[in-house]
Amino acid sequence: MAKLKAGILGPLSGKLGPVIGGTWKGIPYIRMNKEADIKRERSPAQLANEEKFKFVNDWLVPFHPFITIGFSNLAVGKTAIAAALKANYKTVFTGLAPNIVVAYDQFQLSSGILPGVLNVNISFSGPDVIQLTWEQNAIKGTTYNDQLMLALYSEELAACDGFAGAVNRSRQQYNFMIQGEMSGKPLHAWLSLTSLERRNISDSIYLGIITP
Repeated sequence: MAKLKAGILGPLSGKLGPVIGGTWKGIPYIRMNKEADIKRERSPAQLANEEKFKFVNDWLVPFHPFITIGFSNLAVGKTAIAAALKANYKTVFTGLAPNIVVAYDQFQLSSGILPGVLNVNISFSGPDVIQLTWEQNAIKGTTYNDQLMLALYSEELAACDGFAGAVNRSRQQYNFMIQGEMSGKPLHAWLSLTSLERRNISDSIYLGIITP
């Protein structure tokens, strides 16, 4: 325990949290408590978990425009990005740094109860053009102008492309031109739907890897 023998403005004597105070040859001093530093040292497991958490946060960055929409309904007392991290952390990312494995087919781009579309097909129709077709699944709880959201991810570039709201449910087909740097590269694809005002969202579906 530390004491202030000369009052609040006087020198410190003893331990106070991470510091030790005293007087040497009449000169007041303070120094860091080395024992406190030792106690704060993290174990290898703690360091590995911190590295994994950083990896997941960094991996999600290219998806931010999509998961901000896809997890907006779950952003209660937290951000949509935090909700997406919580939903995906344990199921998508296994192992510890630097050997973390990503289960792309388990990744959730969105979560909700809006019915999705059926029989989705996606492919390259040219070096930089993605062709998407689907059946609109016009059932209760859907409207013709529900909006599609497509995310495309390149492992090589660690980058995303795609769209949110460019086409509605009833159209049943759409061609999308990707960024030039992604042309000719294998791409992971996920599809979701949102209502026009984005109050409702569907669960995302993983469409696999598309190659030119």
